[in-house]
Amino acid sequence: MAEEQFPGWHGTTIIGVRKGDEVVIAGDGQVSLGQTVIKGSARKVRRLSPGGYDVVAGFAGSTADAFTLLERLEAKLEATPGQLQRASVELAKDWRTDKYLQKLEAMLIVTDGKDLYVITGAGDVLEPEHDVAAIGSGGNFALAAARGMIDSDRNAEQIARAAMAIAADICVYTNGNLTVESISK
Repeated sequence: MAEEQFPGWHGTTIIGVRKGDEVVIAGDGQVSLGQTVIKGSARKVRRLSPGGYDVVAGFAGSTADAFTLLERLEAKLEATPGQLQRASVELAKDWRTDKYLQKLEAMLIVTDGKDLYVITGAGDVLEPEHDVAAIGSGGNFALAAARGMIDSDRNAEQIARAAMAIAADICVYTNGNLTVESISK
């Protein structure tokens, strides 16, 4: 079906903020189809615990595609317990080379409380500069806001919440209904 006939699911904002010993991933709850809000309370940030090893992940893009990627990430983490970087690289390699996975349209921010990565379908596993990562339609707004607050007295959660509020005020595909998960080293 042509893009004009079915515009697809669009937009979200996910941010990851590391400050001190804490990493917070926050995501909005809005799901839009074209210019219509379909749902305002989706959970786009999840805690994974493969083999008792805690990881927090947030996703932007197609929900079904993101769930597929989260399942694959869990399997990689079970195969390499405690090695988030290795599991992320293995997922990115599969995502880039597997004919089925190549069609998936999503991005992930993942953390184990120590490391923070953005994983993309282009084979990227990126560790953000300045301890802030953001993805989705409002990601650049949230990123700029968080970068401006990172040296303040605010903690990671306060920065993430304030940055998401700014993104929600600017991006029409982002709302203020947040899911926030925190994890420490």
